[in-house]
Amino acid sequence: MSQPRKLHNFPGGVHPAGHKAESNASPIRPMPLLPRYVVPLRQHIGTPARPLVQVGDRVLKGQMIGAAEGYVSTAVHAPTSGKVTAIEPRAVPHPSGLFDEAIVIEADGEDRSIGMQPLDWRTLDPSALRNRIREMGLAGLGGAVFPSYIKLNPGASRNGASPIHTLILNGAECEPWITCDDRLMRERATQMLEGARIMGHMLGARTVIVGVEDNKPEAIAALTKALSEAEADDIEIVTVPTCYPGGGGKQLAYTLTGVEVPTGGLSTDVGIQVFNVGTAFSLYQAVMHGEPLISRVVTVTGHVGTPGNFEARVGTPISDLLAAAGGSLEGASGEIIGGPMMGFDLMDLAAPVTKAVNCVLVKSPALFPPKPEALPCIRCGACARACPVELQPFEMYWFSRARDFGKAQGYNLFDCIECGCCSFVCPSHIPLVDYYRFAKSEIWEREREKQSSDQARTRHEFKTYRLEREKQEKADKFAKAAAETKAKASTAETGDDPEAAKKKAILEAALARAAKAKEEMTAAGLKPRNVENLPPRVEQEIAEIEARRGTAVADTEAEMPKVDQ
Repeated sequence: MSQPRKLHNFPGGVHPAGHKAESNASPIRPMPLLPRYVVPLRQHIGTPARPLVQVGDRVLKGQMIGAAEGYVSTAVHAPTSGKVTAIEPRAVPHPSGLFDEAIVIEADGEDRSIGMQPLDWRTLDPSALRNRIREMGLAGLGGAVFPSYIKLNPGASRNGASPIHTLILNGAECEPWITCDDRLMRERATQMLEGARIMGHMLGARTVIVGVEDNKPEAIAALTKALSEAEADDIEIVTVPTCYPGGGGKQLAYTLTGVEVPTGGLSTDVGIQVFNVGTAFSLYQAVMHGEPLISRVVTVTGHVGTPGNFEARVGTPISDLLAAAGGSLEGASGEIIGGPMMGFDLMDLAAPVTKAVNCVLVKSPALFPPKPEALPCIRCGACARACPVELQPFEMYWFSRARDFGKAQGYNLFDCIECGCCSFVCPSHIPLVDYYRFAKSEIWEREREKQSSDQARTRHEFKTYRLEREKQEKADKFAKAAAETKAKASTAETGDDPEAAKKKAILEAALARAAKAKEEMTAAGLKPRNVENLPPRVEQEIAEIEARRGTAVADTEAEMPKVDQ
């Protein structure tokens, strides 16, 4: 049951035409099973998933085909049963229009699924529960597509309590034309509130609020009824004024609590966590039914035959989605992914639905007339008055245009949420947000280059230091060896070494004994024992040797010069 709560008006904001009625009248329609699905491996902020299958493999609905890689990542799953026919770059819904790696599945028409088991979230270890949510591929469905398991990991404050005291479910859906969250709240309110309870349990939040803009009375009634039927009052259903961008996380948190998120910070810095209502429903499906995130509700509206909301499997080609909505009408001039304020033009209709795609808006010249030519800025200040973050858009524009990115940053460029309010009110029709996106991308690129340069310099300095250290160690080693050799030589010369002196004395004594024995034998006319009793032949050889020695001595003496006496 809703509780009275004081609301706070955030600064700025605009009131563009809502265009909600075009698509919010009919119930959510399930998309029929298609013959082919294209599942990109990059569907969230962070590192793309790592493929787990190969071409030719057969897969089941809900089977993990791409594993989370790194911390900021989450898994992807097969939307139906069939055969993997390709793993290759394919068109994806991205502003760049570049292709990205995707797994192509040829459906077998049987739609057989893996065994899906619910989770006992009340008794399961919180860390294990988060890991299961990561494996089931849950990511934010409000646009940022941040992995949910990270947002559900609040850690602990200094006193050991949860740092998140308030959980906000974002049902504002402030972008014009988009109604998928509205229909979800109308039709699946009970499941959504149960998903909110699971989130509150995991975060340890004391307060759980669902914020819904007042242009969705049916959704507010459905949520209130679901809460009443459950005879629970643990969740507040709060109606907030319709004002774009009231569905921004920081803006909604301020509206509901009056707490302002500091510059450069996150709502978690002030103890508030914000989830989209669609994410709460997908969490309910994952926990209560063990179903991975393989589908989402997408609004198809604008210049199409039968606008509405469709439950589309991830990987559904957008061309098939448009066909289900009656196809683009004659005179269509393109498609926008997302809303007209923050969305981007679709480059290729073959691109598939991903977890980030909440709306496909078909343009026509009547609905979206060509923008007038941009005129010079007249510094009227309208952009500053409309900015919900209280920035000075015209200053950021001038410095971004002049490529003076340092000064643009000085005006808190990165606090800009790119909501488009400034461009919407600009009387000179200047595409201000495009300049901010350009400046941000340039700053990020320069930062990456600086980091690469710093890493290269650090590696070079370390290599130089290592070579100098090795050189010094080698010189020290040689010097030490030389010193030891010199010390040993000095010791030998001075006779200070008792061991060497002992060996020398033994040698001299042996030589003395040998000389004495030789003298005694010579005096006695004896021969050495080793020449006694020799055979005649050997004695003859000795005699010849002695004769040659005598002759050689005589010759040498004869050749020596005579010295006068």
